[in-house]
Amino acid sequence: MARLNINGKMRDVQAEASTPLLWVLREWVGLTGTKYGCGIAQCGACSVHINDEVRRSCSIPLSEVKATDKIVTIEGLSANSSHPVQKAWAVVDVPQCGYCQSGQIMAAAALLKKNPKPSDADIDGAMTNICRCGTYQRVRTAVHMAAGGAPAGSSALPSNGKKV
Repeated sequence: MARLNINGKMRDVQAEASTPLLWVLREWVGLTGTKYGCGIAQCGACSVHINDEVRRSCSIPLSEVKATDKIVTIEGLSANSSHPVQKAWAVVDVPQCGYCQSGQIMAAAALLKKNPKPSDADIDGAMTNICRCGTYQRVRTAVHMAAGGAPAGSSALPSNGKKV
């Protein structure tokens, strides 16, 4: 049995040591906001925070997670979608199909924790999640908004007419 700190709660999980953290979160714990996309840590749909670092949960076996590790999923980012990134995502209307968005939001939140005022280049370098719908410009706009607004000369443009 594994003991995990997920969204601030200790959880006991009965799963094989080789089970990817993604499936532990979704199937054993019931937190389905973290999505399966590729299974090889390339797309980012499965992104979570482990000790304040964005990680791809599909490639992390349960055996590598310690009880002292702090895991945060999209459900634990804020109780009522009040995190600045979540609020910016809604204002900018980032999602199209929405499938990748929980991973995108987790990556953006991790970026802003490390770099509260990122440039376009910083955002492009940190946001390596794949969006099949191509909402990358809206992602960049929302990251700037969550950081307090778009910097001068930014290519971030709102796509929905709402004020940034």
